[in-house]
Amino acid sequence: MSMNYEYCRARADEAATEAKAAELDNVRQRALRSEKTWRGLAEQARSVAENRERVEREKAAERERAAQG
Repeated sequence: MSMNYEYCRARADEAATEAKAAELDNVRQRALRSEKTWRGLAEQARSVAENRERVEREKAAERERAAQG
């Protein structure tokens, strides 16, 4: 399964909610670690998507230049 920004962000939000509701410190700490990891994965997914879009724009511009002469 491909993880995208929205998916990872939703998991991070769920972990944050779990941390706020946790009564036990170890459960809260586990949820906070999970939230941090999911937020990092979300940012990585966002960055990858942005880079893919940039590369595709550059390739399209190059193809257009080549077609014009």
